[in-house]
Amino acid sequence: MDGRIAATWRPPRMCEDYLNEFRHCKSFSNRFHHYYAYGTFPACHQWKEDYHNCRQWETHSNTEAKEALQKSERTRVAEQKNFKPVWELRREPPRDWHMPLNQENPRDS
Repeated sequence: MDGRIAATWRPPRMCEDYLNEFRHCKSFSNRFHHYYAYGTFPACHQWKEDYHNCRQWETHSNTEAKEALQKSERTRVAEQKNFKPVWELRREPPRDWHMPLNQENPRDS
């Protein structure tokens, strides 16, 4: 039974998605934007490694490739949880939400 479960496991993304992410990461526009925003070039090697692990799993059912892909995805999800939202979400609307805006005397000029 364990062999059937292992054989039916699917990566969270299609293998082509990893390849597309790698190509996007290596693109001139993305590298320019990343350098402008962060002062460094993006690290793209993980996308390429994930693509190769995905292909290894799909073609040969390589359990090492499966475990490496799972670890990479867990790391990616954990990194995304580190980012906090820019704005705090409102729990209720402002008290004066129904009032007309003061068009003649704007505060933020």
